[in-house]
Amino acid sequence: MPEFLQFAFSGLTVGAVYALVALGFTLIYNACDVINFAQGEFVMLGGMTTVFLGLAGVPLPLAAVLAIIFTLIVGLALHRFAIEPARGSGAAVLIIITIGASIFLRGAAQVVFDKRFHSLPPFLTGDAIRLGGATILPQSLVVLAGAVVVVVLLWAFIERTLLGKAMVATAANEIAARLVGIDTRRIVGLSFAISAAMGAVAGILITPITLTSYDVGTLLALKGFAAAMLGGMGSGVGAVIGGLLLGLLEAFAAGYVSSQYKDAVAFLLILIVLLAMPRGLLGRAPVERV
Repeated sequence: MPEFLQFAFSGLTVGAVYALVALGFTLIYNACDVINFAQGEFVMLGGMTTVFLGLAGVPLPLAAVLAIIFTLIVGLALHRFAIEPARGSGAAVLIIITIGASIFLRGAAQVVFDKRFHSLPPFLTGDAIRLGGATILPQSLVVLAGAVVVVVLLWAFIERTLLGKAMVATAANEIAARLVGIDTRRIVGLSFAISAAMGAVAGILITPITLTSYDVGTLLALKGFAAAMLGGMGSGVGAVIGGLLLGLLEAFAAGYVSSQYKDAVAFLLILIVLLAMPRGLLGRAPVERV
């Protein structure tokens, strides 16, 4: 039982990050039917920017805030200069654009930062907490709490604000939303900004545990995509569930089988979902209006 709990705690910690990445995928997909494979680079930018601002002498809380703002601006720029000009193109073209953006951001990070791995000091210090014979680091609690706060804030924004309701309307029917006076271009740009900010928060939270470097975004994007597919692309609740499940599956695979197969879980999961349940756990069948 202690061993099982230890793997579960580790899986939930990493799964919370996957959930935030999957939410970013879902948010943009709902807004404009684009699968943004640059989402992992937002996580990388959040962690790396915080690290280097800290090394420059900026206090850690301020460095984290500045990193989130910078990543948000990058997300807006991606929409304005890459996605928006190609909105009339097919889905394949838009996916290729996001992959190209991912490669560009990774290369720029390699030049601006460096190729080494970096870490951040934990946001919550203290001895490891023992529970049921297993131990959990205080920073893991910070990751879980941070993910919960982000999810709650996102829910409150979508359900309780006019901009959030405009995002829901745009996701449901962009043409109808435009006809009732919603600036859908602005709403889609806002979706990119929010998803970039969530990615940056995920990168900042996880860096004290797993380290960060210029190339961590690629694998995180694939795992976030796998989590979104598992939960059901387009479902916010599904993204959270898929992220946590993927984190748990990885932890148990590494613990009970071999750590060499940990990263293969995401790829295997994508294949299983595509073959067995293409709409995921909570995905809905497309509705055609006639």
